Amino acid sequence: MCVLHIYTYPIDSPAMTAPATLPPDASIVGDQDALTRALDRVLTPLAQLCVAKGMSIQVVEEKLRHAFVAAAVDAYASQPAARLTSRISATTGLTRREVARLRLATEQAPAAPRHSPVTELFTRWVADPSRKASHPHTDWLPRQGPAPSFEALAQSVTRDVHPRTLLDELCRLQLAEVDPSGDHVRLLRDAFVPRGDWANMVAFLGENVGDHLRAATANVLADGTQHIEQALFADELSVESLALARELMARQWHTLLQTVTPQLEQLMEDDAQALRPQTQSIRIGLFTWTQPMPDPTSPFHGSVKEASQ
Repeated sequence: MCVLHIYTYPIDSPAMTAPATLPPDASIVGDQDALTRALDRVLTPLAQLCVAKGMSIQVVEEKLRHAFVAAAVDAYASQPAARLTSRISATTGLTRREVARLRLATEQAPAAPRHSPVTELFTRWVADPSRKASHPHTDWLPRQGPAPSFEALAQSVTRDVHPRTLLDELCRLQLAEVDPSGDHVRLLRDAFVPRGDWANMVAFLGENVGDHLRAATANVLADGTQHIEQALFADELSVESLALARELMARQWHTLLQTVTPQLEQLMEDDAQALRPQTQSIRIGLFTWTQPMPDPTSPFHGSVKEASQ
């Protein structure tokens, strides 16, 4: 029999509020032990990725040092500047000289690039309501001319880059194709997976996984209601059922994309017309992970579980 398990982070969760019977030091040690176990799950796939690409642990360690210093700077933003380096050193375990070096390197780092117009164009194309009636892989779009056309769609995203340049990039990434006549174009995929472009693929990994982890971290450090962060887990599936489940989730994502994207665009337009400061951003994602079932003696064997924050 399938059992539904819901995991939440309520305000009085032991993970965030120390039980009155435990001294503060004992509570901190318990929190750190739990965090250490969680780090095993987070760092193992990261290590697999680095090993696969020949990245040494020294490079990763340097990035981790930067991240620790940046987190400490945020945590102690109200501290007097003259004492900040010492406070960061005491918190992170890094020497004051190392903290000063890392802070200087961070201040001199270039600003993060804006999102590519190619990704914005692809998202708008996939979410185009006119494509709902038929399968997206059969929908040819006139390359030029008034809407509906690729040229009009591209110009709705940006007029700083020529539509032909955007189309060439989509074709290079194997996301779209042009028919032999050169008059029509169509999408080849429903998700932005730029095959053959490692830089873009790993950049999306950093953005998507990074924001997912930021959401989960913000939740466990507060009352668990700051961000939506949920997952559904099921086992006792056959290989055939797993293939059907993948198709189901692909359809669900496509439906979500077509439903939410126009509404978000409308919200942005409403904000602009109302002259509200447009200073916020949101990332909405969906992921699946499949693997062989654990040992049958596992306490979660044979169940469907929902994990949420």
